[in-house]
Amino acid sequence: MSNSKSRLIILDRDGVINHDSDDYIKSPEEWLPIESSLKAIARLNQAGYKVAIATNQSGIARGYFNSITLTMIHKKMELALANAGAQIHALEFCPDHPDHAGPNRKPNPGMALKLLEQFNAVPQETWFVGDSISDIQCAQNAYCRPALVLTGKGQRTRVKPELPGDVPIFEDLAGFVELLLSSEEQ
Repeated sequence: MSNSKSRLIILDRDGVINHDSDDYIKSPEEWLPIESSLKAIARLNQAGYKVAIATNQSGIARGYFNSITLTMIHKKMELALANAGAQIHALEFCPDHPDHAGPNRKPNPGMALKLLEQFNAVPQETWFVGDSISDIQCAQNAYCRPALVLTGKGQRTRVKPELPGDVPIFEDLAGFVELLLSSEEQ
């Protein structure tokens, strides 16, 4: 690991990069990208950001799909990203059931902390973009900067009393990226 600090953005997967489902994304066929998110990730890449994913995947513990299927879903995602000129630099997933959650299951910070260490990133300078309270709490628990998108479960999350009032809210990942990159140009 080098001593240079990386500019890192951590993203939740379901509801941020792809359309979410209350019935879980259980197959590559069910993984449907949010096209504007793929383009937004390409813009982050072009601006020199490392982009990583931290995703809870309790569907494995629940028996809805297995790790091979999850790998196939992620291969489909990587291909869709590549077709948009984008890439993900790292992906962490937690298969834990919520009733038996370990340190990696969001809102616990395990996955975010691993990614921060992997990229030698400064937590206070790292955005964590998600659509759920567990994403926002994970960001806070890892001392990252949380942002909420209204795609996925974001509309429901926006009205939850647990949502801190100072968390910025965006229509989608593209809106977040637009503001982030335009604020850097000033």
